[in-house]
Amino acid sequence: MELSLARVDYLQVGVTAQKTMRLLPASGKKATQKVVVGDQDGVITCFGIKKGEAVPVFKTLPGQKISRLELGGALNTPQEKIFVAIGSEVRGFTKRGKQFLSFETNLTESIKAMYVHISGADLFLCASYIYNHYCDCKDQHYYLSGDKINDVLCLPVDKVNCITPVLACQDRVLRVLQGSDLLYEAEVPGPPTVLALNNGNGGDSGEEILYGTSDGKLGLIQITGSKPIPKWEIGNEKKRGGILCIDSFDIVGDGVKELLVGRDDGMLEIYNFESADDPGLRYDHALSESIASIQGGCVGKDGYDEILASTYSGWLTGLTTEPVHREGGSGEELKLSQEMQSKISSLRNELEHLQMKVLQEREKYQQSSQSSSAVSSVPAFSVNDKFTLNKDDASYSLILEVQTAIDNVLVQSDVPIDLLDVDKNSAVVSFSSCDSEPNSNFLLATYRCQANTTRLELKVRSIEGQYGTLQAYVTPRIQPKTCQVHQYQIKPLSLHQRTHSIDHDRPMNTLTLKGQFSFAEIHSWVVFCLPEVPEKTPAGESITFYFQNTFLGTQLESTYRKGEGCFKSDNISTISILKDVLSKEATKRKINLNISYDINEESVRHTLKLIHPKLEYQQLLAKKVHLIDALRELQVHEGNVDFLLPKYRSILEEADQLLEEYKRQPAHLERLYGMITDLFIDKFKFKGTNVKTKVPLLLEILDGCDQDGLIAFFEAA
Repeated sequence: MELSLARVDYLQVGVTAQKTMRLLPASGKKATQKVVVGDQDGVITCFGIKKGEAVPVFKTLPGQKISRLELGGALNTPQEKIFVAIGSEVRGFTKRGKQFLSFETNLTESIKAMYVHISGADLFLCASYIYNHYCDCKDQHYYLSGDKINDVLCLPVDKVNCITPVLACQDRVLRVLQGSDLLYEAEVPGPPTVLALNNGNGGDSGEEILYGTSDGKLGLIQITGSKPIPKWEIGNEKKRGGILCIDSFDIVGDGVKELLVGRDDGMLEIYNFESADDPGLRYDHALSESIASIQGGCVGKDGYDEILASTYSGWLTGLTTEPVHREGGSGEELKLSQEMQSKISSLRNELEHLQMKVLQEREKYQQSSQSSSAVSSVPAFSVNDKFTLNKDDASYSLILEVQTAIDNVLVQSDVPIDLLDVDKNSAVVSFSSCDSEPNSNFLLATYRCQANTTRLELKVRSIEGQYGTLQAYVTPRIQPKTCQVHQYQIKPLSLHQRTHSIDHDRPMNTLTLKGQFSFAEIHSWVVFCLPEVPEKTPAGESITFYFQNTFLGTQLESTYRKGEGCFKSDNISTISILKDVLSKEATKRKINLNISYDINEESVRHTLKLIHPKLEYQQLLAKKVHLIDALRELQVHEGNVDFLLPKYRSILEEADQLLEEYKRQPAHLERLYGMITDLFIDKFKFKGTNVKTKVPLLLEILDGCDQDGLIAFFEAA
């Protein structure tokens, strides 16, 4: 059966955060449900739909922004009490809008994640690194996490018989707690952003948890009393956005719940289960902005199920099973068109009224601006931004989302970076020439957006060893013209990504630091050098982090404590960058460092073997691309190309794909040449020899692309 869903836009509230919209339970079996949503203006809006129009039930006054909204209630009763997290406070409202709870927690920062247990008495709250469990508003348990907490939930007590909270943490693990202690960690393939109970109840065992990651992966894991059991995992083959919300709902009506997924690029997906451990994508629909919350239920018309999504800018959009166009000339068709006509005329009237109001306000503004005492206020607007490293192509994605349409975005960088092509990007980019010497300005690019663009995605690739700041100046289409600046740090080892484990059998180079520095000081230096390291100093006396270079596949192990740090990598250039940056940071703080290193000659050969296949592939691609124009000219003159060798015929057949790939990866070959040159210079730098005069010879050998010749040159030099 083909799934046919029609889109309906119901209402727009203020900007919404992740997991701030829920459907209240229905009063009858097929009755419509009320929608409750909290926005960043601090307003809770509860409404129902009658004859296609939103009818308000209640609306609270504005205040601090709402970061989470959950439903709760006593065991075996409808879950219709509304709980919201506002700053460090939790408030409770009835379904009619009467406030019955105001609980000021002892958290010093805002609540980032909240879960209300079915019992209604247990409340699980998380700030950035701190987890607290309250029972009847009394503090029960506390846990300090090693990295930022993105979401929290608890397994259903009626099935598992004990309180088992699960934290989704930024360092790619789910932390399973027992009381105030860590029971165990479950590794997941990306930084988990959202958790949900499978089927809404944890499955038959009550132990099954669905997770979504910031790099778009989806998985199911069973949290048993002793260890995690991964059930299935779906990669992100289509390179879609990160997952922000998950729900389970039977939209098809076959008695089996489908999986509803909302992503930060506006993709809404429905997965169904052909077999228990193999979900398949059944349906998808693209919205123009990120989906903050998703729910399945009956909203627009009784008897018709639908999927309701709330987007970043506050739109509540439904995908309903109710057929919009009915065939034939029945009386029902006539009734529908009359209903439509009355709706269209009421919208026209509303639009005219708004246009009049805008004109009046504009005139009022113009008149008041003539007076000398008038001050023009800068309109506030919120920007939702995300700057993340993609493992697949070793590039950074910068996603900017604004609550109103974007006019233009100016991107400026004080370090050399490459801007890469993004398929989804419809903005027109223009580059300005910039002087890199006095102002250290390496990039100035302007993206001019088309009308109604609220989300812009850019891709950049940095060069390891060159660090600084990337700035984005965001100007939306609002009057008076105003702009916000957002800054993103490009770190010295910017292409490294945290990983759970490394291969200890590789030949490793070691850098050891000793000196009069504290644990917090060396941790701050590591945070400065490497991405994905928590800013907070870890608990305990020492810590070990593992990293992988997303471009080359080389690895890094960093272990440090008060007064000592040890860094091991199979790439000499990584060790060289660390040595330079760490010495610079220590000198800034007037700390004397004792630096020693142990260089493994075998590691150079090993790194060259890792780089070489990439080098060969890129050189071949460049050669093919250079031949395309000449081969096309031959084709035009000769009429047919049967006389050409098969390899040249295949270049002509694949010309479009080859050009597309070459365009998507500009300067890829130069980057590889640069890495090999750095490796050559760094190898001899540790021996105290300057080999910069031999670099032209090295480049000649690289053009020849002979692996053995390259290794021999490195060893002979």
